[in-house]
Amino acid sequence: MGGDDQLAVAFQHLQGVGQAVARQAHVHPGHAQGGQGLEAGLGALEGAWDEIQDDPEFVALGLDVDEASEFRADAEVLLHNYFRIEDPDAVRSVGVELGLEAEIGDLRLRGIIDRLDLTEDGELVVVDYKTGRAPSAQFEKSRLNGVHTYALLCEQVLGRFPVQVKLLYLRDPVAIIATPSEQSVRGHRLRTGAVWAAIERACEREDFRPRPSGLCRTCNFRQICPAFAEVVAAAS
Repeated sequence: MGGDDQLAVAFQHLQGVGQAVARQAHVHPGHAQGGQGLEAGLGALEGAWDEIQDDPEFVALGLDVDEASEFRADAEVLLHNYFRIEDPDAVRSVGVELGLEAEIGDLRLRGIIDRLDLTEDGELVVVDYKTGRAPSAQFEKSRLNGVHTYALLCEQVLGRFPVQVKLLYLRDPVAIIATPSEQSVRGHRLRTGAVWAAIERACEREDFRPRPSGLCRTCNFRQICPAFAEVVAAAS
């Protein structure tokens, strides 16, 4: 694994730590308001950083001192950005990293909700932490597919869908808020069943058709992708 690849994996790993630290503000509601809340978060980040030093996956990255420092600094940026998006003391959190599972026809659908809140009226709000950048308007709709999945799982498991799903993009930082409805949840249930049926048919027929896009430029599977078979053959 090259240096750039190592750093990419490292950032992904520590961003997960950054997400966990952001969630700590809701696991421990005793954190003080304002700047002291940020100080408590930074303290939690320091503890998380100490804990991962002996983590086999972290050790295997083989980061040097400078890379590790950059690794650590990036997580702190995400944490600072989190406090720019919301005040954890103004949030009524009832659970973090909640695993939900439901039967949708022949499909067993599973998901993990980063954070589940309650409004003053007792309504559900799902919060999902994102460590990347917020999507442009062109791709925002596709990124909201997960929103409908969260809403569907809540309806199936908890008996009602959330009034809001918040996507907190810590990199920018910005919050994208979606409002599910009975119609959107019902439509997503039908689409989920249709997608699963299509997957089963593809498996039976071994027919997996590629869908080329601009993302293909950074895909690691071009060597075995039918869409690039001629290009690969010509190069060899």
